[in-house]
Amino acid sequence: MTNPIFMDDEKGSAPAPALNPPSRKSIPPFEALRAFDAVARLRGVRRAAQSLGRDHAVISRHLRTLEAWTGIKLIDRTSSSISLTEEGVRYHKQIAAAMDAIANATIDVMRRGDNRRLLIWCAPGFALHWMSSKIGLFEKANRDVEVELRPTDRRPDFASHETDIDIRFESVYGNPLQLAPGLRCTELARVPIVAVASPAYLASMPPIETPRDLLGQRLLHEEDFDGWAHWLAAHGIYDELDLGGPRLWQGHMTLDAAIHGRGVALSNHMVVAHELASGRLVEIGKGDTTFQPYSDGIYYFITRADRWDSPLIRRYRNWLINAVAADWPELGVAAQKQRSRAG
Repeated sequence: MTNPIFMDDEKGSAPAPALNPPSRKSIPPFEALRAFDAVARLRGVRRAAQSLGRDHAVISRHLRTLEAWTGIKLIDRTSSSISLTEEGVRYHKQIAAAMDAIANATIDVMRRGDNRRLLIWCAPGFALHWMSSKIGLFEKANRDVEVELRPTDRRPDFASHETDIDIRFESVYGNPLQLAPGLRCTELARVPIVAVASPAYLASMPPIETPRDLLGQRLLHEEDFDGWAHWLAAHGIYDELDLGGPRLWQGHMTLDAAIHGRGVALSNHMVVAHELASGRLVEIGKGDTTFQPYSDGIYYFITRADRWDSPLIRRYRNWLINAVAADWPELGVAAQKQRSRAG
């Protein structure tokens, strides 16, 4: 009869481990394995000792213990350095993945039980111009939760638990969002991407009456020229473009350059709303049919599929959906979907 403890819980889950644990003689002391792994990765005993918070003499002793346990020389030692032997390199390649798996599994189970700390990675523009002014409302309503918000353009590695949540922005005319296996997302908002410039800049340049007129302007770019090329193509300008202008690498930098009269930037309504309302920036072509329809971008809420309904992530997701809908009722895609399902 099948032992119910070892039955798979879900389709496609990993097979159950063998009934008998590995022989004690086949598994060296874990501290010795940790020391060896750290020395191999960091290429030195002192660096490994610093990383593990141990004295370097302790690390050396662990290395000798592991060599005695395996009965083979794993480390070449000289008066000035150490290196892995051929057998040491082979052995480390075999155990490194297991060490990573143990670390990730441990972090995973710790994070599953942690309902007091929330790590959020976020597109910098959204973090600076919207999230930073709103996150305090979530903290006030959830005083037991410690929130860490990191603005970054880099995609996180969810497998190694770099973050719990990632909020990303993708233009609909660019490359579609590609989710790694094991991730899940929902759309938070669809926002118009618009060309903006300062009143002083516009007053100093020829009038801009159509999107094509922007080709004669000083265009501000992020890390490449693709953003403007795609935006222009979405407005019917498919010429072989030879675009130029400053590359500033991040959206909030192009926005700041536009505020200071350096040229025309692309932004979206959620990020640039305050600057438009204050008059520091002007939306080029607003109300002009030649600039319609708008080209949209999408803010996505992304997390691990297996943590989608964990209490803290679900609590934050619901708060964020409602907060976006409250400020931008016409843009809150997720809130619209929720209302549709409820109806």
